[in-house]
Amino acid sequence: METLLKKVFTKPKSLTETPFTYCPGCHHGIVHRLIAEAMDDLEITEDTIGIAPVGCSVFAYLFFNCDMIVAAHGRAPAVATGIKRVKPDNIVFTYQGDGDLASIGTAEIVHTANRGEKITVIFVNNAIYGMTGGQMAPTTLEGQMTQTSPYGRDSKTMGQPIRICELLSTLNSPAYIARVALTRPAYIVKAKKAIKKAFQFQLDGKGFSLIEVLSTCPTNWGLSPHEANEWLEKKMIPYYPLGEFKSWEEGC
Repeated sequence: METLLKKVFTKPKSLTETPFTYCPGCHHGIVHRLIAEAMDDLEITEDTIGIAPVGCSVFAYLFFNCDMIVAAHGRAPAVATGIKRVKPDNIVFTYQGDGDLASIGTAEIVHTANRGEKITVIFVNNAIYGMTGGQMAPTTLEGQMTQTSPYGRDSKTMGQPIRICELLSTLNSPAYIARVALTRPAYIVKAKKAIKKAFQFQLDGKGFSLIEVLSTCPTNWGLSPHEANEWLEKKMIPYYPLGEFKSWEEGC
């Protein structure tokens, strides 16, 4: 007797056939898939331009089936601004890590958000510099040990970890700001909805949007993928609470 199987899960069309090169347990691959699924759902792949700067995501151009550009470290929002102003009918997004966006690119992201540039920013926060060997990042938690904070981050000399969503949501111009995580299936579902909503806001011309994604870095954290997921939930989420921080609505 012939059994017909219905395919219920497949690779998004917006992803290439190139295998991911990220470390085992890293969440970059999940974020890539969610972005691709959102592009598929909204049928915007052919009109999308992505910008990836220096960092673990520098090779993102290998994985997406849309046009991609690599920007200098921290300058992705500036590049995205130029592209969007020249090609306003295209969907433009940046894909940035915490060392890139919240350190060398702080000025770019703050002023891009303040101007209300109609781009979408995907901000991956793993609380450490990943590609360069595990140095302390602006988002590294207090007491967290890294290559450059071997005794743990000390707020007296190193300052407090920067909460980007809370910081940018104080500005008037951003249209949509949210923070999501990927350690549970329910979180992944919410993350996709947030990413899709951010793209839809751009389609509707509503302005700047940023989705912060809390991510693991098992390699530089020195943990197994399972332990890294637990650490993110126990340590990162209490300091970086999930949810929508700003959402433009009709009549606001």
